[in-house]
Amino acid sequence: MFENEERYQLAEERIREIAEEARGSVADFAADYFVREAGELTLFLDEYNFLQKEAADAPLNVWQKHNHVLYEDILPENYGHSYVNPEYAVSKLGKEYGQLLSMLAYELRSLIAFAYEDRREQMLIRMELFLQVYAMFTMAAQEEEGPDAPSASDIRGALYGYVRDYAEDEMTADRIRMLAPQEDPAAAIVMDSDLSDLRYLYRFGEYITENELGTARYLQTLPDEQISRMADTFTEGFRIGFVVSGKDLDSKRCVSIEYHLGFERMIRRAVSNFEAMGKECIIPRALQSLFSIQPQRGYTGAAANRQCSFDHKNDLALILDEFLANRRIEAMRAAYRKEPEGFKVYAGPAVMEAFGEKPFSPRTGSWQPKFSPAQNEMSARFRQAASGEYNEAVIGRNRSFTIISFPLPEIGEAGIHTPYVTISDQAEAYHKIFNAVMELNTLDYHKYQRIQQTLIDTLNLADRLYFKGAGSNKTDLTVNLYKLSDPSKQAIFENCVADVNIPVGEVFTSPVLKGTEGVLHVSGVYLEGLYFRDLTLTFDDGCVTDYSCGNFAGEEHEIAKGRAYIEDNILFHHKTLPMGECAIGTNTTAYAAGRKYGIAGFYPILIAEKTGPHFAVGDTCYSHEEDNAVFNPDGKEIVAKENDFSRLREKDPSGAYFGCHTDITIPFEELGEVTAITKDGKRTEIIQNGRFVLPGTQELNTALDTL
Repeated sequence: MFENEERYQLAEERIREIAEEARGSVADFAADYFVREAGELTLFLDEYNFLQKEAADAPLNVWQKHNHVLYEDILPENYGHSYVNPEYAVSKLGKEYGQLLSMLAYELRSLIAFAYEDRREQMLIRMELFLQVYAMFTMAAQEEEGPDAPSASDIRGALYGYVRDYAEDEMTADRIRMLAPQEDPAAAIVMDSDLSDLRYLYRFGEYITENELGTARYLQTLPDEQISRMADTFTEGFRIGFVVSGKDLDSKRCVSIEYHLGFERMIRRAVSNFEAMGKECIIPRALQSLFSIQPQRGYTGAAANRQCSFDHKNDLALILDEFLANRRIEAMRAAYRKEPEGFKVYAGPAVMEAFGEKPFSPRTGSWQPKFSPAQNEMSARFRQAASGEYNEAVIGRNRSFTIISFPLPEIGEAGIHTPYVTISDQAEAYHKIFNAVMELNTLDYHKYQRIQQTLIDTLNLADRLYFKGAGSNKTDLTVNLYKLSDPSKQAIFENCVADVNIPVGEVFTSPVLKGTEGVLHVSGVYLEGLYFRDLTLTFDDGCVTDYSCGNFAGEEHEIAKGRAYIEDNILFHHKTLPMGECAIGTNTTAYAAGRKYGIAGFYPILIAEKTGPHFAVGDTCYSHEEDNAVFNPDGKEIVAKENDFSRLREKDPSGAYFGCHTDITIPFEELGEVTAITKDGKRTEIIQNGRFVLPGTQELNTALDTL
């Protein structure tokens, strides 16, 4: 029995009344807001009742209707007149009221997830928050003197109190659900459903489109052998990640799986594989709310409206102050200490990314909440603290991960006609692209290991690397390298094959910051689903000193907007970030497939980083694991694992890590040269005009020569 049943029933009853009474009970300018938002809440409550009483026997068309109605308010065609849209809310309610009440409307949408997971406590606190704000408006309207509405600061206070009071409970619930073995509703759907009956997709409560339906249908047509190949590559990569890093997988009991809905047939096989290793699997939901430590990882459906998520990603700016910033850090620490033994047996995440949705370049404007410089520092401090607490709780040096990617049906639109192939049918294009990605995910890693060792043998002799762009690419960058004390036993670069980062294909290192300088430029790149045009970063002593992009060319204040876009989504509110990684991608098969089918712009970072030299800003690849001994297949120990920041990890942990790592890749067609330079000035060309020229690596050009 739900212990707060009476409170829940009273809140539900009151919300249902508001939709009928708000007009005349609150100030005229706010009446429409409360009528419509009470209606949305009523819809979510009705959905909970449907799930408890009728859903099991409902036919597919009923499930589809329910799914559409739940997300109808924020779909692109309706978002322009939704109070969840801060631009619309500001136009109707004024900036202060509009931003705050839009923030509330967005937070209330998390009831959908909680309704589907039968988490009524989480539903209740959000329902009561709405009722608290509504009561503030009704009381103000009843006053004979004074304003007919509460002040914006009073509304802000209610939202502030909500985050302050429930931060520990909510973060504890989310952390434990993410990492500790427990009863898992999503895992039950994956393992127990009839996957040929597509109604199962709607039981998650995520927004479902033809991408998810088409993926599930296509996987149903694949032979068991191919499903096994997909899942086995995924889970074996996870296992090998422990082996090559010398970590003890046997001491771990739990793996979290993150994936895009539609791939359940593969995920079911993956769960079985992990169970055969003696591991329990958790499948958490990705959820964005005011309590999220950061946009939370987990399973996802379709993005109903990416602009909506973008509009609200900085909502906390409306209430964040020093006290609340510290309160959130304290709550997070308490959450990680609730079940310490559960976190210790967590092995890490197994992530299956999906790609192929239409590119997204967000709109920005004054209606969106923005962090002040002081709040930026608070936000950056929280990310750093979150990263440190996570690594301490799960003992970061003893856990691992793996990531693999597959395309969604929407990508077939890009592959219908390119200069290299002509396919008339989107479904046929999707199947060909899917199979091409399957092949690049399962390339012979022995071949790449051998070629990459040839690269590393040359790079180990180098003092620095020089990168130069071709054509309109403005890259002119020198990267200083670690100096080996014993080249017979040590290596600068890691020979990366198909384990934690699938597919195969890169060698990477942590650069020496002092002496790393110049300009990194790419004409276009997608980072975490956001597009950057003409992205330029300038480095001095390994740290970003200047930056720009062309996303807002022709708009008023285009330079300032571009800088803010980078500050929010690459620098993550840090004043600067160091170059944490320098790498040379070798997967020319992935590069060729991207060009052949016109899908290179859709590639996630995981694949894109293998299609050319790339550089990460933020933490190094060895963040929190610098003291673990790591060896290449030739037996040499990789010793370039830290930099001037991570070297502070014992004395000043808060200054050692940044809690972010973003890879930026220069594609081969924009690359003039990559040259290894020794201390005495001897130059050895690795890549020239987009082709590998180092003896022993030219085999990589075979895929490039097909273009």
